[in-house]
Amino acid sequence: MKKRSFLVISGPNLNLLGTRKTSIYGEGSLQDIHRGLQQRAEQLNVSVECRQFNSEGAIVDCLQEAPGRFDGIIINAGALAHYSYTLRSAIGSTLLPCVEVFISNVYAREEEFRHKSVIAPVCVGVISGFGKKSYLLALDALVNLTEV
Repeated sequence: MKKRSFLVISGPNLNLLGTRKTSIYGEGSLQDIHRGLQQRAEQLNVSVECRQFNSEGAIVDCLQEAPGRFDGIIINAGALAHYSYTLRSAIGSTLLPCVEVFISNVYAREEEFRHKSVIAPVCVGVISGFGKKSYLLALDALVNLTEV
């Protein structure tokens, strides 16, 4: 049986997590998140490929190559999640289960500061508010969702 594989995409400027307000984003860096995902993937006997992009076009190109190579996608698109219908279309056309992740607890914020995602409707779920653990929860969810 083929080992399941998941693609993890982080969008623009998410490599700067460690320099942002720690009360919102938690401590650590995107590299820390990727290391934690690799460790959790080993425990679950799956693999993850973590990528970080600083442009919408690069993310779309990556998504177009995902079908047949991956069993699911975890995406934190950063600000692109607010307005990129191109990204939304690309996610939907993969026909792979996708979980949107953002690490701040945006649903606890005031209405005008909440995360308004245009990509959420094409994802099987959205996980937020758990800091870097949001990525781990997304991986666990995809592993359970893709079990046969």
